[in-house]
Amino acid sequence: MKELFLLSGLGADERVFNYLDLSGYKLHFIKWIPPLKNESIQDYASRLLEQITSPKPILIGVSFGGMMAIEMGKQIATTKIILISSAQTRSDLPFTDGFMARLKLHRILPLSLPQKIHFLMFWLFGVTTDTDKKLLKAILDDTDTRFSNWAIDKIITWNNDVVLNNVIHIHGTADRMLPFKHANYTITNGGHFMIVNKATEISRIIKEELDFIS
Repeated sequence: MKELFLLSGLGADERVFNYLDLSGYKLHFIKWIPPLKNESIQDYASRLLEQITSPKPILIGVSFGGMMAIEMGKQIATTKIILISSAQTRSDLPFTDGFMARLKLHRILPLSLPQKIHFLMFWLFGVTTDTDKKLLKAILDDTDTRFSNWAIDKIITWNNDVVLNNVIHIHGTADRMLPFKHANYTITNGGHFMIVNKATEISRIIKEELDFIS
Protein backbone atom coordinates (compact mmCIF):
# COMPACT_ATOMS: atom_id res chain seq x y z
CA MET A 1 0.00 0.00 0.00
CA LYS A 2 1.39 3.39 -1.01
CA GLU A 3 1.97 5.82 1.83
CA LEU A 4 1.15 9.52 1.44
CA PHE A 5 2.44 12.32 3.65
CA LEU A 6 0.02 15.22 3.65
CA LEU A 7 0.72 18.85 4.54
CA SER A 8 -2.25 21.15 5.04
CA GLY A 9 -2.38 24.88 4.40
CA LEU A 10 -1.33 27.71 6.67
CA GLY A 11 -2.57 26.96 10.16
CA ALA A 12 -5.01 24.34 8.91
CA ASP A 13 -5.11 20.64 9.75
CA GLU A 14 -6.19 17.37 8.17
CA ARG A 15 -9.80 18.57 7.86
CA VAL A 16 -8.94 20.06 4.46
CA PHE A 17 -8.24 16.54 3.15
CA ASN A 18 -11.56 15.07 4.33
CA TYR A 19 -13.29 15.52 0.98
CA LEU A 20 -10.60 13.84 -1.11
CA ASP A 21 -11.03 10.18 -1.99
CA LEU A 22 -7.67 8.73 -0.98
CA SER A 23 -8.99 5.27 -0.19
CA GLY A 24 -6.44 2.55 -0.82
CA TYR A 25 -3.54 4.64 0.49
CA LYS A 26 -2.00 4.86 3.94
CA LEU A 27 -2.23 8.48 5.04
CA HIS A 28 0.17 10.34 7.32
CA PHE A 29 -0.80 13.87 8.31
CA ILE A 30 2.22 16.06 8.97
CA LYS A 31 1.56 18.14 12.09
CA TRP A 32 2.53 21.79 12.23
CA ILE A 33 4.89 22.44 15.13
CA PRO A 34 5.63 25.73 16.92
CA PRO A 35 8.33 27.65 15.04
CA LEU A 36 11.48 28.61 16.90
CA LYS A 37 12.45 32.25 17.27
CA ASN A 38 13.76 33.60 13.94
CA GLU A 39 13.60 30.09 12.45
CA SER A 40 14.10 29.89 8.69
CA ILE A 41 11.69 27.98 6.48
CA GLN A 42 14.55 25.60 5.63
CA ASP A 43 15.26 24.79 9.28
CA TYR A 44 11.55 24.38 9.98
CA ALA A 45 11.26 21.95 7.06
CA SER A 46 14.19 20.00 8.45
CA ARG A 47 12.37 19.58 11.76
CA LEU A 48 9.19 18.46 9.98
CA LEU A 49 11.21 15.70 8.30
CA GLU A 50 11.31 13.95 11.66
CA GLN A 51 7.68 12.97 10.95
CA ILE A 52 8.61 11.20 7.69
CA THR A 53 8.82 7.47 8.27
CA SER A 54 9.37 6.15 4.73
CA PRO A 55 12.29 6.39 2.31
CA LYS A 56 11.60 8.52 -0.77
CA PRO A 57 8.14 9.58 0.42
CA ILE A 58 5.23 10.88 -1.61
CA LEU A 59 4.36 14.37 -0.37
CA ILE A 60 1.07 16.17 -1.01
CA GLY A 61 0.94 19.81 0.08
CA VAL A 62 -1.85 22.38 -0.01
CA SER A 63 -1.07 26.10 -0.24
CA PHE A 64 1.69 26.83 2.33
CA GLY A 65 1.93 23.08 2.87
CA GLY A 66 2.99 22.74 -0.76
CA MET A 67 5.73 25.29 -0.32
CA MET A 68 6.90 23.40 2.74
CA ALA A 69 6.82 20.15 0.75
CA ILE A 70 9.16 21.78 -1.77
CA GLU A 71 11.54 22.78 1.01
CA MET A 72 11.44 19.22 2.39
CA GLY A 73 12.00 17.84 -1.11
CA LYS A 74 15.16 19.93 -1.42
CA GLN A 75 16.58 18.15 1.63
CA ILE A 76 15.62 14.51 1.00
CA ALA A 77 14.91 12.26 -1.97
CA THR A 78 11.19 12.00 -2.72
CA THR A 79 9.21 9.83 -5.10
CA LYS A 80 6.72 12.57 -6.03
CA ILE A 81 5.53 15.91 -4.71
CA ILE A 82 1.96 16.97 -5.51
CA LEU A 83 1.10 20.62 -5.00
CA ILE A 84 -2.51 21.80 -4.67
CA SER A 85 -3.24 25.55 -4.84
CA SER A 86 0.39 26.24 -4.08
CA ALA A 87 3.68 27.44 -5.57
CA GLN A 88 6.82 25.72 -6.82
CA THR A 89 9.12 28.74 -6.86
CA ARG A 90 9.20 32.39 -5.93
CA SER A 91 8.01 33.35 -9.41
CA ASP A 92 4.67 31.60 -8.78
CA LEU A 93 3.77 34.04 -6.00
CA PRO A 94 1.77 37.22 -6.70
CA PHE A 95 3.57 40.48 -7.43
CA THR A 96 2.00 42.04 -4.34
CA ASP A 97 3.87 39.60 -2.11
CA GLY A 98 7.18 40.71 -3.56
CA PHE A 99 6.16 44.34 -3.12
CA MET A 100 5.24 43.74 0.52
CA ALA A 101 8.47 41.86 1.11
CA ARG A 102 10.55 44.76 -0.18
CA LEU A 103 8.73 47.27 2.01
CA LYS A 104 8.47 44.88 5.00
CA LEU A 105 4.81 45.90 5.33
CA HIS A 106 3.81 42.45 6.52
CA ARG A 107 5.86 42.98 9.69
CA ILE A 108 3.83 45.97 10.79
CA LEU A 109 0.37 44.99 9.52
CA PRO A 110 -1.95 43.08 11.90
CA LEU A 111 -1.54 39.70 10.20
CA SER A 112 -4.00 37.95 12.49
CA LEU A 113 -6.78 40.37 11.50
CA PRO A 114 -8.12 38.30 8.56
CA GLN A 115 -9.16 35.60 11.04
CA LYS A 116 -11.74 38.07 12.32
CA ILE A 117 -12.94 39.25 8.89
CA HIS A 118 -14.53 36.08 7.65
CA PHE A 119 -16.40 37.65 4.74
CA LEU A 120 -13.10 38.81 3.23
CA MET A 121 -11.58 35.37 3.68
CA PHE A 122 -14.63 33.74 2.08
CA TRP A 123 -14.01 35.89 -1.01
CA LEU A 124 -10.26 35.23 -1.09
CA PHE A 125 -10.77 31.48 -0.76
CA GLY A 126 -13.65 31.40 -3.26
CA VAL A 127 -16.06 29.97 -0.69
CA THR A 128 -19.79 30.39 -1.39
CA THR A 129 -21.78 27.57 0.24
CA ASP A 130 -22.80 27.58 3.90
CA THR A 131 -21.06 24.25 4.46
CA ASP A 132 -17.74 25.48 3.06
CA LYS A 133 -18.03 28.76 4.97
CA LYS A 134 -18.59 26.87 8.22
CA LEU A 135 -15.52 24.69 7.63
CA LEU A 136 -13.27 27.60 6.62
CA LYS A 137 -14.45 29.68 9.59
CA ALA A 138 -13.66 26.80 11.96
CA ILE A 139 -10.19 26.44 10.47
CA LEU A 140 -9.50 30.17 10.71
CA ASP A 141 -10.74 30.34 14.28
CA ASP A 142 -8.48 27.43 15.26
CA THR A 143 -5.38 28.94 13.63
CA ASP A 144 -2.54 29.68 16.01
CA THR A 145 -1.68 33.37 15.63
CA ARG A 146 2.00 32.92 16.40
CA PHE A 147 2.34 30.22 13.75
CA SER A 148 0.32 32.13 11.14
CA ASN A 149 2.39 35.29 11.62
CA TRP A 150 5.60 33.30 11.21
CA ALA A 151 4.26 31.43 8.18
CA ILE A 152 2.99 34.56 6.40
CA ASP A 153 6.41 36.12 6.82
CA LYS A 154 8.00 33.03 5.27
CA ILE A 155 5.54 33.02 2.37
CA ILE A 156 6.10 36.68 1.57
CA THR A 157 9.89 36.44 1.81
CA TRP A 158 10.21 33.01 0.13
CA ASN A 159 13.02 33.17 -2.41
CA ASN A 160 13.14 29.59 -3.69
CA ASP A 161 14.19 29.25 -7.32
CA VAL A 162 15.00 25.51 -7.28
CA VAL A 163 12.80 23.54 -9.70
CA LEU A 164 12.44 19.91 -8.64
CA ASN A 165 11.85 17.41 -11.44
CA ASN A 166 9.22 15.26 -9.70
CA VAL A 167 6.62 17.93 -8.87
CA ILE A 168 3.02 17.83 -10.07
CA HIS A 169 1.16 21.11 -9.69
CA ILE A 170 -2.67 21.31 -9.54
CA HIS A 171 -4.12 24.82 -9.55
CA GLY A 172 -7.47 26.54 -10.01
CA THR A 173 -8.14 29.25 -12.56
CA ALA A 174 -10.16 31.30 -10.04
CA ASP A 175 -7.66 31.26 -7.18
CA ARG A 176 -7.63 34.76 -5.66
CA MET A 177 -5.12 33.96 -2.93
CA LEU A 178 -2.47 32.60 -5.31
CA PRO A 179 -3.63 33.67 -8.78
CA PHE A 180 -3.17 31.06 -11.49
CA LYS A 181 -0.03 31.30 -13.60
CA HIS A 182 0.71 27.78 -14.80
CA ALA A 183 0.25 24.20 -13.64
CA ASN A 184 0.40 20.60 -14.80
CA TYR A 185 -3.33 20.29 -14.16
CA THR A 186 -5.81 23.16 -14.32
CA ILE A 187 -9.09 23.12 -12.41
CA THR A 188 -11.60 25.39 -14.17
CA ASN A 189 -13.19 27.85 -11.72
CA GLY A 190 -11.21 26.32 -8.88
CA GLY A 191 -10.55 28.73 -6.01
CA HIS A 192 -8.11 28.50 -3.12
CA PHE A 193 -10.52 26.21 -1.27
CA MET A 194 -10.91 23.83 -4.20
CA ILE A 195 -9.44 20.93 -2.22
CA VAL A 196 -12.88 20.90 -0.59
CA ASN A 197 -15.31 22.00 -3.30
CA LYS A 198 -13.47 20.48 -6.28
CA ALA A 199 -12.38 17.37 -4.43
CA THR A 200 -13.69 14.88 -6.98
CA GLU A 201 -11.58 16.32 -9.82
CA ILE A 202 -8.50 16.62 -7.61
CA SER A 203 -8.90 13.06 -6.29
CA ARG A 204 -9.01 11.73 -9.85
CA ILE A 205 -5.82 13.57 -10.79
CA ILE A 206 -3.98 12.39 -7.69
CA LYS A 207 -4.95 8.76 -8.33
CA GLU A 208 -3.90 8.99 -11.98
CA GLU A 209 -0.51 10.35 -10.96
CA LEU A 210 0.00 7.76 -8.23
CA ASP A 211 -0.93 4.93 -10.61
CA PHE A 212 2.29 5.70 -12.51
CA ILE A 213 4.33 4.83 -9.40
CA SER A 214 5.20 1.15 -9.07
